[in-house]
Amino acid sequence: MSNNLILICYIIAAVLFILSLGGLSNQESARRGNWFGIIGMLLALIAVSASETVTAYGILAVSIFPAVLIGGVLAARVKMTEMPQLVAILHSFVGAAAVLVGLSLHLDKSAVHHEGIAGVIHNIEIYVGVCIGSITFTGSIVAFGKLQGLISGTPLLLPARHLLNLIVLTATVWLGVEFVSHNVIADPTTSLLVAMVITGVLGVHLVMAIGGADMPVVVSMLNSYSGWAAAAAGFMLGNNLLLIVGALVGSSGLILSLFMCRGMNRSLISVILGGFGTGDSGGGGTMQTPEGDITSIEADATTQLLKAAKSVIIVPGYGMAVAQAQHTVAKITKKLRENNTNVLFAIHPVAGRLPGHMNVLLAEANIPYDIVLELDEINHTFGATDVVMVIGANDIVNPSALDDPNSPIAGMPVLEVWNAKNVIVMKRSMGTGYAGVGNPLFFNENTSMLFGDAGENVDAILASL
Repeated sequence: MSNNLILICYIIAAVLFILSLGGLSNQESARRGNWFGIIGMLLALIAVSASETVTAYGILAVSIFPAVLIGGVLAARVKMTEMPQLVAILHSFVGAAAVLVGLSLHLDKSAVHHEGIAGVIHNIEIYVGVCIGSITFTGSIVAFGKLQGLISGTPLLLPARHLLNLIVLTATVWLGVEFVSHNVIADPTTSLLVAMVITGVLGVHLVMAIGGADMPVVVSMLNSYSGWAAAAAGFMLGNNLLLIVGALVGSSGLILSLFMCRGMNRSLISVILGGFGTGDSGGGGTMQTPEGDITSIEADATTQLLKAAKSVIIVPGYGMAVAQAQHTVAKITKKLRENNTNVLFAIHPVAGRLPGHMNVLLAEANIPYDIVLELDEINHTFGATDVVMVIGANDIVNPSALDDPNSPIAGMPVLEVWNAKNVIVMKRSMGTGYAGVGNPLFFNENTSMLFGDAGENVDAILASL
């Protein structure tokens, strides 16, 4: 394939990737956006494989076909509740790829050696790519472990941890100067390997210091890191398409992280430095412990409340995702709307431990997009709502975020469901949410607790309806 034809393929693929991101910004066009991304990536793979820089087609085939098979099987088998873990582990692959590309370019004796300013820039590309990739790799592994439950969600807060981070960053910059300038203090290869190790440790420390319900922001932040790692690999390899794709992923991930931080009422710098979602966000005093009497309710009584209601808001959470109850919830919604009940869904930006997780589940169940509203759009309507049904959500409906300045989630915008006439909360037990914070909502006079598996409860409600 000629260089001009390859360049044209790169341009078309880049346009398709941009259209893909545009499509994913809206639920109605998300499926089309996915197809744009698939076609763009396929075109990019064909163009790269047909370029003159690729000659070992046997090795390429042996590498690609098992990877395609493994990726296809994993994608087909993964549950929606396990999507955050899958995304996190895929980010680690991008980071590892950037590290391996940087090391291979540095160690390849047959590679073209750049002289002068070009050589300095090339070495900077290698060093930055390896460091960003190392942080992304180890941080994503830790995020996967936390989301999968292999690592405790409790934040690891080392003494003087910010000072330790600063020391590591200072050492990384110093080693970078040594690597680029080839000073006699350290061998360039040694400088690169040491930097790879200490930035890897930094990645572990940054994510280990983050706990609780804030993992969705971490996932989106790692998404941005993986994009910049890919962009760095594009610089190193001189591949314009990889550079464009990496910049798109990195910038879009950064924008998403900013939106997520706004949804959590945090600053972006607190995510990058770690300690996010910990006691650092509280006022430093003693957190209030919710207490009082609870009111239990059964499925039949819940059904009667729903039948009598003129307006219902459903708040889906991680518990609904675990129970795979979205299809039954969709049927309940249809029944209620046939009864002339106004039904809306309230979505918190961090519900489900992955940005947009709940939207995907509801779209999968063919729930109309126009009745699915975000926090800012629906919070003012709770006061005029007859029944709010909270399905497996906890932290995102916790009033202590507004009432308790010493709570770890203090200041976090939440769905103000307690303003409704009746609130029904479906939970297995009175246990805390992912943030490990007690919820005073459960003890409110207008709150009734429907205990048990969310899937079984919504099945019972549907049968009664």
